[in-house]
Amino acid sequence: MKTVHFVLQGKGGVGKTFISSIVAQYLGHASGAPVHCFDTDPVNKSFSQIQGLSVQTINILTENKKIDGSQFDQLMNQLIELDGQGVIDNGASSFVPLMDYLQENNVPAFFKDSGINMVMHVPMQGGQALKDTTYGLSVVLDELKCPVVVWLNNHHGQIDKTVDAFKDRAIYKKYKSQILGVVEIADRSQDTFGKDIRSMTEQNLTFDEVAQSEKFFIMNKQRILIFKRSIYEQLDAINLGEKNDVPAEKDKQA
Repeated sequence: MKTVHFVLQGKGGVGKTFISSIVAQYLGHASGAPVHCFDTDPVNKSFSQIQGLSVQTINILTENKKIDGSQFDQLMNQLIELDGQGVIDNGASSFVPLMDYLQENNVPAFFKDSGINMVMHVPMQGGQALKDTTYGLSVVLDELKCPVVVWLNNHHGQIDKTVDAFKDRAIYKKYKSQILGVVEIADRSQDTFGKDIRSMTEQNLTFDEVAQSEKFFIMNKQRILIFKRSIYEQLDAINLGEKNDVPAEKDKQA
């Protein structure tokens, strides 16, 4: 059964494109199946700039620069017809229109009936964005009955000291049966790891491209590799792309 992965959050600047690129690269590494990437962000088409991922842009803006939700139909057609897995990076400005579209058309159930699993990836960020990103996560969990991967992006403020500490939060306890897993992007040294990751993202490079690039020194590549392994190990632990069904009602009550 193939899987489509949506990366979305109502708050901008919380790492959606970065997470989309990680998910796409991981899926290609873990499954060996084709990975089809789509950028539906009507304002900042950062995902489509990563040439190594061959991202297709889905234009959801009208001539009057207004969002037309019906344009998501084109995306759904491709997700149904294409073999392999899909990764969709959705912008903050189209968060509400996409959520409305997924609900109104009952897309999670439609995908399931079509033999397709659906996973939502929702970033959370510390600091001033914590309240807004917590709200965005609660909207996704409450309105879409499908598995969710929570990404704790600690680069702009620590959310919790450990993943276990996050699991003590009320939102995790309330939706525990729906949360597929929690992935932590650790707050590492900004002078080393942070600088290397920014360099990679600013140049729109994949992990493999960094490993082959002459613009990165050996220790730069080593730090990127350490970061990559830390994320991939967490994704391995939640069997991303395999455990994609919301637990049955009797399991939720256990």
